[in-house]
Amino acid sequence: MANLSKERRDRMIEKLEELKQIHNDDKSIAALNEIENALREKKYGLVWEEHSEAVDDMLKENIPVLVADEERRLCKDEDLPWNFIIEGDNLQALYLLEKTHRGKVDCIYIDPPYNTGATEWKYNNNIIAKDDEYSHSKWLSMMKSRLLLAKRLLNPKDSVLIVTIDEKEYLHLGCLLEEMFPKHRIQMISSVINVKGVAKDTEFSRTNEFIYIVQLGSSSVAKLPLPEEWLGNIKSTGKNKVRLAGLMRTGTGALKTDSPGCFYPIYFNENDEFIRVGEVCPVDMDRHLVPHAENEYPVWPIHKDGSEGRWMYRPEGLRQLISKGYVFWSKRKGETMGISYAPRGVQEKIESGLFKITGRTDDGSVIIDDSDYTANYIPGSQWAISSHNATEYGTKIIQGIIGNRFTFPKSLYAVHDVLRFFVSDKPNSIILDFFAGSGTTMHAVNLLNAEDGGQRTCIMVTNNEISSSEQKDYEERDIHKGDEEWEEHGIAKYVTWPRTVCSIKGVDVNGHPLKGDYGIQYDSYEKIDIAGYKNCYEKTKEEAYPLLAGKKMSDGFKANVKYFKCDWTPRMPEDYLLSNALCLHVKELIELQTAQEVDGVKNVLILSKSDFKKVFENPDTVKLVENVWVNENLIFNAAEMKLLKSKKFRYIPREFFSQELKEAGEYV
Repeated sequence: MANLSKERRDRMIEKLEELKQIHNDDKSIAALNEIENALREKKYGLVWEEHSEAVDDMLKENIPVLVADEERRLCKDEDLPWNFIIEGDNLQALYLLEKTHRGKVDCIYIDPPYNTGATEWKYNNNIIAKDDEYSHSKWLSMMKSRLLLAKRLLNPKDSVLIVTIDEKEYLHLGCLLEEMFPKHRIQMISSVINVKGVAKDTEFSRTNEFIYIVQLGSSSVAKLPLPEEWLGNIKSTGKNKVRLAGLMRTGTGALKTDSPGCFYPIYFNENDEFIRVGEVCPVDMDRHLVPHAENEYPVWPIHKDGSEGRWMYRPEGLRQLISKGYVFWSKRKGETMGISYAPRGVQEKIESGLFKITGRTDDGSVIIDDSDYTANYIPGSQWAISSHNATEYGTKIIQGIIGNRFTFPKSLYAVHDVLRFFVSDKPNSIILDFFAGSGTTMHAVNLLNAEDGGQRTCIMVTNNEISSSEQKDYEERDIHKGDEEWEEHGIAKYVTWPRTVCSIKGVDVNGHPLKGDYGIQYDSYEKIDIAGYKNCYEKTKEEAYPLLAGKKMSDGFKANVKYFKCDWTPRMPEDYLLSNALCLHVKELIELQTAQEVDGVKNVLILSKSDFKKVFENPDTVKLVENVWVNENLIFNAAEMKLLKSKKFRYIPREFFSQELKEAGEYV
């Protein structure tokens, strides 16, 4: 079959070569080359007109930075990692996230604007008017620019991108994902979100939406214990087995310097029988110098490469686990030993009776029988799950927390469920949502952590716009963007932040305890025998989420969250050094990258020699320091360097702003 388009293109390129011989001045050659390049561009797949946005113009002359909102900070447990809400254009925020999270994100979940032309959405769903002839191309341009950055954030070895969409743009989104992720696996799920359907005058009512799943590297769908309504005719893929976790932390935050309070010895006798848990080794002390009895053999959290790691628990926490029999020993190999423990999710199953204890070993560890526990499954691609109803478990949940401030939120359990298929076995995973809207994603991540004791972290990005009707009302009252009343009623501050804080605290916006619990029951039918009748069934109630049954919403969650706002600084300032301006915004990037708070006590940022003196010349403050980040332009003497090295200091990562400083001529 002849490629007519190629033949036509070749003829045009041949004609251009003739024109270059006639019009051979630099200006003409440049113009003709541009035409030739356009002709040679790919001519298959999705083709559209590319459009720019206001944020594109801002990025040309300005550098995005983050500014912490000190009034919006919630800490429930200082030992837990931090979550973040970022207010700003998501393209602006993604620019910064590339500096802190390139290749590190485990899961991106987004619910982008569906391009329906609706104007009452609390985020930018009215990018294009309904009658705009470039409706689809503007939407595609907006999505492509953001997905390009998102792709760089995902861990190429094992991660997933999840995108929800409806029938308006699902075809175009599918083509776009195929082009942008050609080497990765893509699947689309149809999910019922409203059984009654949304009525349409001359069309079928819409009951569902679509979920695109893009799996990178070795990403796989986890087999999970699922309620009957998930299963259909799917057969069991095998019984669930107790899944223990390694006591030594792996992945991010796995070094001694990341949590010095979790670096200590565990002692055994010559027969590898447990004796006792030791005390925390001082940061500046060689572990080999820690004293112990002659008949004791210490085991330390040492990685295969010889680096000093950390245990998952502090000494007192491990002692409690051992007393319950939830720690399991193997054979010692010098300073190391494979030690496992029952994670919180397994502990809850034991204590709720889902897993049975049949005895204890000689060392006191429990013997667990999980033979009667629910089988694990992978469902099909058609989801009709009662807990995914957007009205019952989206609208009503958010109304109970913040009132009527947001329309059409996702079902909390719909987000929870699709996430857990990919992060259930990643208790320390990073989940990003850069179309955050009402904040369902962080709520769902907190719910997952509550189920299994994980420490997953969530970063949500949302702008702070208001609906078109509110905008019209404000402008009629001479209230404009930037004014306090306008800003306080934007989605980030009026919806995303209060929903997040209230769900963590377990109260509504008026401070009243939240009503209800997170457990959900569904109808199940069990066949029974009745004399003289066939095929009789008894209706019963089953728990859809056994680990959430009885978990009161008023209990809230153990979680920490910070609020950052995107801002700008000029790329080429005239009357000050760019490096001085950017130093003011390093703290936020470190916190975002490490999920730790730079509090000036345990976690310290040294930008100047005065910062150093304030911390390191005071014996009362220096002993509290666990992590130090230092401006690489500072010069220290030998004694000062020795102090810094004793704290395993790190220089501020160059990737934060090195390129921008090079462009400004301030970095070599």
